[in-house]
Amino acid sequence: MESKNEVSIKFNKAARDYDKQRRKLIPCFDDFYNIAVSLLQSDAQHPRILDLGAGTGLLSSMLHQKYPEAHFTLIDLSEKMLEMAKKRFDGYNNVSYVLGDYTNYVEYDSQNKYDFIVSALSIHHLNDEDKVELYQNVYENLKDGGIFVNADQVLGSTLFLESLYTSDWRQKVEASDLSRDEIDAAYERTKLDQMGSLESQIKAMQKIGYLDVDCVYKNYNFVVLHGRKAKSHSLKTL
Repeated sequence: MESKNEVSIKFNKAARDYDKQRRKLIPCFDDFYNIAVSLLQSDAQHPRILDLGAGTGLLSSMLHQKYPEAHFTLIDLSEKMLEMAKKRFDGYNNVSYVLGDYTNYVEYDSQNKYDFIVSALSIHHLNDEDKVELYQNVYENLKDGGIFVNADQVLGSTLFLESLYTSDWRQKVEASDLSRDEIDAAYERTKLDQMGSLESQIKAMQKIGYLDVDCVYKNYNFVVLHGRKAKSHSLKTL
């Protein structure tokens, strides 16, 4: 799809400086990522973790500190982003990489599904229909009792609130020490966004069969969503 090619191209260009810009482009950076990590609890000694739209591996690196013996699979459309992730995890043999489209990624081995599936600032690039299909796919790829955490961006529930969110973010970005070129490049990447409403995504996850669906954290349009698969397999279909 053309839009996915655009995403790949623009994030390939941003890969080198992506991490150092994160704190300036995400005003609530610490809470946003730390809460996402805190929601992922497992008794497994070697949990299997799938990171969708992993980029440079920023979220996975935080999870790696919490679960150093976990096995990580990082998937992303951007080759340059994954190259940065490979540098970040150089020397670790418990991290694998998939260059491709995570919307149709399936773990075919039913005995080898994931304890956690996570994503940060990626799913908002999908349209609403693709988001729902992805949430179904994620559910099917989770082990019974597995957890899905999506740290992402959503639309304001009204036009006024969406305008307020956008204005607040731009004011904070403009007040940062990012260069004009960096700021303009960030604005350009927002043209790829297809943010959906928080309510629609929570309802979609509940309909699929996730338990304990909640927006655990919200700061303007930055949210952390949580959902869990029942320990006894009971898949509901749309």
